[in-house]
Amino acid sequence: MAETKPTVTATASKASSTSVQPQKNSNIISLVAPIVCIIAGYLIWRFILGNASDFTKPGEGWFWPQHRGPKGAWNRMYEGGIIVPILIGMFLMVLVFSIERFLTINRATGTGSISEFVRKVQYHLANRNVDAALAECDRQRGSVGNVMKAGLRRYKEMISNSELTTDQKVLAIQKEVEEATSLELPMLQKNLVFLSTITSAATLIALLGTVIGMIRSFASLGESGGAGAATELAIGISEALYNTATGIATAAFSLVMYNVFTTKIDGITYGIDESGFTLTQSFASLYK
Repeated sequence: MAETKPTVTATASKASSTSVQPQKNSNIISLVAPIVCIIAGYLIWRFILGNASDFTKPGEGWFWPQHRGPKGAWNRMYEGGIIVPILIGMFLMVLVFSIERFLTINRATGTGSISEFVRKVQYHLANRNVDAALAECDRQRGSVGNVMKAGLRRYKEMISNSELTTDQKVLAIQKEVEEATSLELPMLQKNLVFLSTITSAATLIALLGTVIGMIRSFASLGESGGAGAATELAIGISEALYNTATGIATAAFSLVMYNVFTTKIDGITYGIDESGFTLTQSFASLYK
């Protein structure tokens, strides 16, 4: 009876899970932040921009008093209407998620240069010193360090494994790296959807606010008529354009931050790919 070689599946049954465990990141900021930011946007619009003492003709009511005669440029934003607090809330969302992503991605980058870290690991592997390479991972930390550490642990196991062929061992290391990577990447990309959505939505919502303001202005012109109506129309158009300005500023800020973070993530992803390539090529060349 012909002898059959063991497969990677047999080894996987002994250690089926990756050595990197999923990080338990709370998703509460994704649920709470948008609501809190919209409420904060309304409060800023209603009680700071719409402070009755900053208008010559303060209106009545609580939710949306019709103040007239703003004393300052910021107070004119209040007359832009109920769309303005939504835009302010979206701007606060961009600010909150930018800070959250900055802290998370900065932590995922690790404590030093990724390229220098990979070079040090390559040096230790070339000298067959896997423990020193693992120590470098502990110092580096971050996503690249975590993935490299997971791969090195499987790398170390495969050195003493006498059941599998070299190709099967390389495949086992590669699989470990891929599993570790699949646990790290979602953490890096989390909440970026808010920035990409706001980039598009802020401009459209601002346009909606501008159109509503223009409708109100022309309706006022049609009702009153005369020379005074032209002045009222000019003021109304100016107020409506505050929606456009706020929306464009919010969208521009969101777009810049989204591109900054995706660029940083691309750098980390490249480091992870380079780590996997380093491990598989090193093992294939040193342990034939």
